[in-house]
Amino acid sequence: MVTHFKTIVIGRGMMGAAAARYLSLEGEGIAVIGPDEPSDWSSHPGVFASHYDEARITRTIDSDPVWALMANRSIARYGDLARESGVDFYQEVGCLIVGPARGGADPYIAQIEAAARGLDVPVETLGSADLRQRFNYFDFGVDCEGVYESRSAGYINPRRLVEAQSRLAERAGAAIIRQTALSVREEGHRAVVSTDDDRQYSADRILVAAGGFSIAERLLPRPLDLKVYGRTVAFFEIAANILPDYQGMPSLIHQPDDPVDHIYLLPPVRYPDGKTYLKIGGDSDDLLLGTEPEIRAWFRSGGRVSTRNHLQRIIRGLVPSLADAPLSMAACVTSFTPANYPAIGFASERIAVLTGGCGAAAKSSDEIGRLGAELVMHGQINDPAYGDCFTPVFKT
Repeated sequence: MVTHFKTIVIGRGMMGAAAARYLSLEGEGIAVIGPDEPSDWSSHPGVFASHYDEARITRTIDSDPVWALMANRSIARYGDLARESGVDFYQEVGCLIVGPARGGADPYIAQIEAAARGLDVPVETLGSADLRQRFNYFDFGVDCEGVYESRSAGYINPRRLVEAQSRLAERAGAAIIRQTALSVREEGHRAVVSTDDDRQYSADRILVAAGGFSIAERLLPRPLDLKVYGRTVAFFEIAANILPDYQGMPSLIHQPDDPVDHIYLLPPVRYPDGKTYLKIGGDSDDLLLGTEPEIRAWFRSGGRVSTRNHLQRIIRGLVPSLADAPLSMAACVTSFTPANYPAIGFASERIAVLTGGCGAAAKSSDEIGRLGAELVMHGQINDPAYGDCFTPVFKT
């Protein structure tokens, strides 16, 4: 027996959960399919998601106007989303962006400042001495400058953001199916999803929001041009007795003189194991994952030791007090489209796609999900603020 819905969203990540909520607010017959987080990554044979984490940077400043608009619209809704769901997921600890001082070869800080002015975002610009005095746990060296955004910036807990979206979607009537979608096909006037428990579900329209796993061979009628890269993040454990030393630490994006050492960093965050970690990410090179089985294997691997060591070297210079802190690592992925914007569009008459975070989508996932829902409901994105920048590119 095939259960029928009006719309099915495949993928219970940040984009998919948001899309499901917006769809469920507009009508009945909505389902979202995706498994729960596995308890043991190393032995899990199924799919994963990159939102299995406790902290992602959020900020309103972006030099790209499209990403800036998506971020600002999403962040403006955080308060209502948390209040309506009863799930707190946002910490407004501020975001600090540091790079070589203006006037040199690297225009990074000048571009950030210009973006802040263009968005009318209040920021502070701090020189080397100010950075040392204000954020004494960091060592940025000399000849650097920072742009500090204290409001509407900090970090979100992606697990809890997905929980908030899912709770509201379910409250509005959406069905949550905790299984893995194996295939999608069109049959006459319907599309049909087969799941890993030998069930089938049909819908008038299906939205595939499976992140990097959207490259799976049987989810889309046409292969999407999407490059999926394996990423490694490192976690530095902070003992309880020294935790006060890092009080007030903001999220950080650091571009030093050598761009290979560009990193992002999250302030101390308590994780489900009861320990507090400072998280840092920034691979020195790309690891392309060409197939869905490769992505599964990558998550199970736990990351690359070479990248962990690269990040440890950076921490020894950037946060010297954590040079000898206990260190661990984890794997995640980022997915990039040719245009460096999310792919939001139809692959066929009844099957649409919503994917491609391009390493910048966590903070903007609510707006991206809204756009995916708008596409499915109206057959196109009607918001004139974006134009056609989200049109998917399919491989020939």
